Amino acid sequence: MNVWAKMITALRGGANEAGEAIVDSQALRILDQEIRDSSDELRQSKDSLAAIIARQKLSEEKSANVRTKIADNEGYALKALDKDDMDLAHEVAAKIANLENQVKTEEEAGAGYATSAEQLRSAIKAAERDIQRMKQQIDTVKATDNVQRAQAAVSERHSGSNTKLRTAMDSLDRIKERQALRSAEMNAARELADETDDKSLDSRLEDAGIKVKSKSAEEVLERLKNRQSKA
Repeated sequence: MNVWAKMITALRGGANEAGEAIVDSQALRILDQEIRDSSDELRQSKDSLAAIIARQKLSEEKSANVRTKIADNEGYALKALDKDDMDLAHEVAAKIANLENQVKTEEEAGAGYATSAEQLRSAIKAAERDIQRMKQQIDTVKATDNVQRAQAAVSERHSGSNTKLRTAMDSLDRIKERQALRSAEMNAARELADETDDKSLDSRLEDAGIKVKSKSAEEVLERLKNRQSKA
């Protein structure tokens, strides 16, 4: 298989997958439409059944009417025979034969209509049962789908709330950390300010002669040198 053939096969496969995905996503809608189509076909079948039954009844009525005519003409033929009018009797007999052929034709047609009606009636009943079962199953599937959608929504919201909660907790920890750092900085600033204030106050007291200045190592060493020279 060359490259182009493989590409065409891949495109066909992708188109098939896309088509299946569309069918899956619209499965319930397709089922509803298929049920509506089946119901329409069932109504058409019932219309056809009604037409067949009407034709059957019409054939039965025709057969009954012809049989009445046959009975009347048989009476006429008998009277002709009684009068020994063979020509008239033969003519009536021919008419009776024609009427009997009509009866046979109508009875055969009626029997055919009856058979067709019975077969169609059975098919309609089976179709009605199938459609009813299918509707019940579709209702169950829809209910299950609604429940699963609700569960998925709840799960998604719960997952989302957990994510948001974790994010909020992280933000809270960062805020607490910044506040702790700011508090430490302010404490350090106060301590530095206090130290500066203490040093400034000591200097002013020493300058005023109120507080004796602290001795330095140089001053102590100078004093010791002076003491040594005097000795």
